[in-house]
Amino acid sequence: MDDDTTGAAPTAAVPPPEVTTTAFGGLSPSEGLDLLRRGEITVEGRLTAASNATLYCTVSDGGVSAACVYKPVAGERPLWDFPDGTLAGREVSAHAVSEALGWSVVPPTVHRDGPYGEGMVQLWVHGDTTVDLVALSRETDHPGLRRMAVLDAVINNSDRKIGHLLPTPEGHLYGCDHGVSFAEDYKLRTVLWQWQGQPLTDEALISLATLRTRLRDASDPLGALLSAHLTGPEVYAVRERVDLLIHHGIHPYPAPDWPSVPWPPV
Repeated sequence: MDDDTTGAAPTAAVPPPEVTTTAFGGLSPSEGLDLLRRGEITVEGRLTAASNATLYCTVSDGGVSAACVYKPVAGERPLWDFPDGTLAGREVSAHAVSEALGWSVVPPTVHRDGPYGEGMVQLWVHGDTTVDLVALSRETDHPGLRRMAVLDAVINNSDRKIGHLLPTPEGHLYGCDHGVSFAEDYKLRTVLWQWQGQPLTDEALISLATLRTRLRDASDPLGALLSAHLTGPEVYAVRERVDLLIHHGIHPYPAPDWPSVPWPPV
């Protein structure tokens, strides 16, 4: 899309969402990322409900430790509609886009070697178990939920389920399981359709404009990270989706020829 066909986004600064450390056992997100990169991973068990190998682990370095999820590439089942790259790489890419938007929607996530080979390692979110996730997924005035809907539109998330919502006791909202994202074709499938056709918030437009600038800057490390885990057409499709969101200024509609809600939705 050419620049002269793309709408202008607001440029006023929007304060980033507040992120507390309770979700990660007292670690800040940056401290958590550092620990994920350098710590030793010890497998504690397996999350058997997951369709791919998903291991509950502890990552430790000296006196610092945290719970995490480790998804080795060796445990991924091949998917016909995601024949290239890895699900682990797509999870890491989703975290990178979330951070580029300035929203911290995705928990700290890295790609590294582990006990069963390379894979995705993500900090475990100690969420607020008192929250009714079904009721939360239907809210229309929750800023974090609306940010998540925008992130999903950018990364083309084809599997945003209710159970992927991770609210913290302080009110911040994280989301997990982004392995089936970034398809080249439009495959948005989510439980968060309550804003379809509604104008994007000024905050969203500002963050999308920042993301677009970074995606177009060949020297920005975001592009290199995405290119390491996604195909060239998939990276191009990310830029196109951002351009379209800014140009039209609204939340997207479901695709007419693609299931709009994942099954099961929970």
